[in-house]
Amino acid sequence: MTRLLIAAGGTGGHIYPGLAIAREFAIRHSDAQISFVGTNRGLEGRIIGKAGFDVHLLRAEPLRGGSMLRKIKSTFALLPALSDAHRLLRKLEPDAVVGVGGYISGPLLLSAARQGIPTLILEPNYVPGLTNKWLARWVDAAAVAWEDTAQHFRGKAFVAGNPIRPEIAAVPDLVLAGEGTPDPKKKSNLLSGAPLRLLLFGGSQGSRVLNDAMIAALIHLPNESTDIVHQTGPSDLERVRAAYTESNFSARIEPYLLNMDQEYARCHVVVSRAGATTCAELAAAGRGAILVPLQLAGGHQRHNAKALESQGAALLIEEGELDGLTLATTLMQLGNAPQRCIEMGRQARRQAKPKATAQIVDELDRLLRN
Repeated sequence: MTRLLIAAGGTGGHIYPGLAIAREFAIRHSDAQISFVGTNRGLEGRIIGKAGFDVHLLRAEPLRGGSMLRKIKSTFALLPALSDAHRLLRKLEPDAVVGVGGYISGPLLLSAARQGIPTLILEPNYVPGLTNKWLARWVDAAAVAWEDTAQHFRGKAFVAGNPIRPEIAAVPDLVLAGEGTPDPKKKSNLLSGAPLRLLLFGGSQGSRVLNDAMIAALIHLPNESTDIVHQTGPSDLERVRAAYTESNFSARIEPYLLNMDQEYARCHVVVSRAGATTCAELAAAGRGAILVPLQLAGGHQRHNAKALESQGAALLIEEGELDGLTLATTLMQLGNAPQRCIEMGRQARRQAKPKATAQIVDELDRLLRN
């Protein structure tokens, strides 16, 4: 039996790539025992547990962000986190450990490396996060999405891309109504000119910036012109619902969206942040987007957005330039040009790296053999 342990906690951007790796590994190793490690702060129990994998929780604090007091506290919290990680590794005896980003990866991967367990980390961003930079000297391999990112990992990196769930890669292309022979099961993918089907989301916790911009855009959008699915995050749900009601604007408003393949399949265009997993999913699903990079993300979200924009797969709006009128105007322009939505989707799909998961598991297998 082969035991694999994956550190993937906090946000969907960390959890879903970890699940993609787990599923591919399970297909190749029928006797595999695969477990996840996370914290009690994120979505681990809800998402990973539903997928059928065990989740073990560690104490850990982020090393970046917040006040100086919080940074000092998180630094001291690293010691018990390392102790917890050491005990968990002794208990589970994994044959390999994978870190998919986030601060939970730090203590687990460091403890694994010190115990001689093969280790691999995933870095999907152009500029590595603090935890992965710190782990670079200790791990055995690093899967990166950009050639330039490899320089941070001491000759241990290979370019693969970001693992994507296969159901997202299977989302059908957008086509104009009347083109070809439509499949009755894929009617949601046919652009008929109006209304524009919009999917708006701001990550696992939602985005106050995107929520506010969409609320402000409602007064500029004709109700019949846009069919909206809006993921708000749990803290902003009632406020956003009230704003739609006040504007007499019909929409499906959810705190969180679990079946993202279905959401991508029904939409014509996306409004979102530009995290690495989001951009990889847009490419895999073949959907164009209006991207608003998070400013406080080390600059990597802007790089992600620029990469898609330069290929004609996305429109970039800087956070400082985002307001209701700008967003509404951009949406109406896309609604009046369905062919542009289709072309953005085609260009997005050309950026996809469908073999990323397989390449990463290939490297895991190599580490296990050695």
